[in-house]
Amino acid sequence: SSAASDVYKRQVFGTVSVFERDGVYQIYAKSMMEDGIGDLHEQFEQLKAKLEKEGLFEQSHKKIIPLYPNVIGVLTSQTGAVIRDIINVSTRRNPNVYIRLYPVPVQGEGAGEKIAEAIKIMNKNKLADVLILARGGGSLEDLWPFNEEVVARAIYESELPIVSAVGHETDFSISDFVADLRAPTPSAAAEIVVPNIADIIQNLSTYNIRLKNALKKKVELMQMRYEKCMRSRVYTCLLYTSDAADE
Repeated sequence: SSAASDVYKRQVFGTVSVFERDGVYQIYAKSMMEDGIGDLHEQFEQLKAKLEKEGLFEQSHKKIIPLYPNVIGVLTSQTGAVIRDIINVSTRRNPNVYIRLYPVPVQGEGAGEKIAEAIKIMNKNKLADVLILARGGGSLEDLWPFNEEVVARAIYESELPIVSAVGHETDFSISDFVADLRAPTPSAAAEIVVPNIADIIQNLSTYNIRLKNALKKKVELMQMRYEKCMRSRVYTCLLYTSDAADE
């Protein structure tokens, strides 16, 4: 059976009892789900199985995320918390990072085609070193553009590495399986892609100290070898022979 309101439609599963005297029906609900979500789950599993069989999820095809990207491309809505979170996390980790936003619709009819087209344009024009495909949380229906085959194939064909950061940590989409790396949230994607400038400075300082110590030890070792050579009997004999010949 199903129940509806002015805003939402739900499917309610359970049993019905009848009070014959009053002509009243009563529903004992055991479970409830959004109308049509069962069909979406089935479509999701069918497409996932199809693409997995074709090899779109293969680890061997996944590209390495660059350690120090110059330009980070972000495909998401130009308004909302997602892009603000990515910018905030990125600039905190590295104030000099360059983020190139390519605005795309992240839900609704036609969103999948526009996301796929944006991926192709970013690749064709080499507009970034790595791409973040991002969206905040939502229902399966809200996240559906990231479960469309056209988006999955665009990600697979991308020459640029792609990080999929769609929904919350517990949300999984087809784009997560095809992408080169999955981030649990958009903020986590920024943490992964943008190197922390403080860590880089610390590492450089450590390398500088190691280099100085290595050079110091090398000089000390060469000096010890020189002094040992100067004290050796062979060198002393050669020096004595040379002095005698001069006399």
